[in-house]
Amino acid sequence: MITVYVPRDSAATSVGADEVAAALQREAGDRIRLVRNGSRGMLWLEPFVEVETDRGRVGYGPVTAAAVPGLLAAGLLDGADHELCQGPVDELPWMRDQQRLCFARVGLTDPLSTTEYEANGGLAGLRRALRMEPADVVAEVTESGLRGRGGAGFPAGIKWNTVLKAAGSPKFVCCNADEGDSGTFADRMLMEGDPFCLIEGMTIAAHAVGASEGYVYIRSEYPDAVRTLRRAIDIAYAHGWLGENVLGSGLRFDLFVRVGAGAYICGEETSMLESLEGKRGMVRAKPPIPAITGLFGKPTIVNNVLTLASVPTILARGAQVYADLGVERSRGTQVFQLAGNVARGGVFETAFGITLGELVNGYGGGTRTGRPVRAVQVGGPLGSYVPPEQFDLPMDYEAFAAADAMLGHGGVVVFDDTVDMAHMARFAMEFCAEESCGKCTPCRVGAVRGVEVIDKITGGQDPDGNLALLNDLCELMTDGSLCAMGGLTPNPVRSALAHFPEDFTRKAANHADHEEAK
Repeated sequence: MITVYVPRDSAATSVGADEVAAALQREAGDRIRLVRNGSRGMLWLEPFVEVETDRGRVGYGPVTAAAVPGLLAAGLLDGADHELCQGPVDELPWMRDQQRLCFARVGLTDPLSTTEYEANGGLAGLRRALRMEPADVVAEVTESGLRGRGGAGFPAGIKWNTVLKAAGSPKFVCCNADEGDSGTFADRMLMEGDPFCLIEGMTIAAHAVGASEGYVYIRSEYPDAVRTLRRAIDIAYAHGWLGENVLGSGLRFDLFVRVGAGAYICGEETSMLESLEGKRGMVRAKPPIPAITGLFGKPTIVNNVLTLASVPTILARGAQVYADLGVERSRGTQVFQLAGNVARGGVFETAFGITLGELVNGYGGGTRTGRPVRAVQVGGPLGSYVPPEQFDLPMDYEAFAAADAMLGHGGVVVFDDTVDMAHMARFAMEFCAEESCGKCTPCRVGAVRGVEVIDKITGGQDPDGNLALLNDLCELMTDGSLCAMGGLTPNPVRSALAHFPEDFTRKAANHADHEEAK
C-alpha cells in the first residue's frame, strides 16, 4: 500500500486540502494509506500532496480536487513526472537549506500519532530531563543560549532559574500562543503540525522549575489549533506523558488549553495572565515580575510556543549542539515567516545570521506582483519598516536593535513600490488606539493623538510643526508607556518617517496644491 500525505494544516485546508484528500481516497481507494500531516511550510504550493516512493517523498502542488484523477492516471502513486510535480521534497531548495529543529517533524508525521512522534525523536528530551536534577535542566537551557521567541528575546534560562528558586506553591508553566502579530503563523503551524513537541517542552519546563500545572493560551482565531492540541493532550494523558506520574518518574503535571477572546494586548504576558485568571486583559505594572508573582500570584514561567518547542531538542542533543548554531548572543534557530506581497510565502527555519535580503529576495522570490520591494516590516505591526538598502542586515537580535528595528517573533511582511508609507504609519497609530488596554495614558491617548497628527501632516496643516509634534509624541509613548504596546508603536512611525519622508511631504504638497486650485 502506498502512503500519500495531504496536509491538515488550516492554511492548506483553506485552499481545498480536505477536498483533495477526499478525492484521493475516492479515486485511489484501498491502493493508498492516506495520512493528514502538517504543512511543510511552502504555502504557495498548498495543497501540497506527497507520495512515498523509492526515491523518498515526491511532492505535487498546488493540487486541486479536480486535478486528482488526471494525476493518478499520470502515475502520481509512482512519483511520476507531471506539470505539478515538484520532485523529491527533501531536495527542494526551500527544504534542503533549512535547519529544522522546532519544525523537524512538522509535515513529516501524522501530528496525532504517538508512534510516529517517538520514531522521529520525540520524548528523547523529556526522558533525559527526567533523569536529571531540575537545576541541571535549567543549566542546560541556560547554556544553550535559548532566548524567548515571543519577541522580547529574554534569555529563557534566566527566567526558568528565577522560577526554580522562587518561594511559593503551586508553580505554573504558561505558554503564550496568542499569536496576534501580522504576518506570523509559526505557532499555529507547530500546534497543528506537531502538538506533542509543545507538550513535551512544557513538561520539561515543569520538571525543571517544580511546576504542577500548565496552560496554553490560544487565540480564538485558531480553532483548528485548539482542537488539535486538545486532542493531543488527551492522547498524552492516555499514554502517561501527562498526569500524576509522567513516564513513571513521579512528576505530576496537568496541562490545559484556554482560548482568548481575540484581544491583541493579551499577547503581552501580564495581560495574558489576567485573562487566564478570568479578568479583563489589562497590563500589570512590573515589578513584580511573573516569574515571582505570576498566575494567581504564584511563580510562573511564561514562554512563547517556539521557545518551549526548542527545549526538547536542547535536552535531547545537549546545550552545545544548539549553541553552535546562530551568531553572537542569538543562538539556535528562528522560524522566519514570509508573508505579505511575496512570491513564495511560508515558514523557513534556519540559524540566526541569514540576511533579510536572502530571505525576501532569495527564498521569498521578491514580490508576488513582480514589482520592486519597497519596504519590509519585521517583527509584527509594531516592528520597524526596513528599506531594501538595509537588506544586508543579518537576522539576529542585536543587529536589528542596532538598526533601530526589532526581530520580534520572526514575521517578515513584504510591500512593493505601490505602498503608501504615510498610510502605513497612520495604521500603526490606529492599530494601537484600537488594541490598547487603556490602562496607561501615553498609549491610550497618545495613539489617538498620533492618528490626528498624521492626518494633519498629510492634510497639509503646518507640516513642519506637526512633524515636530509627532516626534515628541513618539518619544513620550516610548518612554512613558506601561508595556510594549504603546512603547513600540512609534517604531513603524519613526522608520516610515526616516526612510520614506517623501510619502508624508508629497501628500502634504498635493493637498496644498489642491487647496490652492480651489
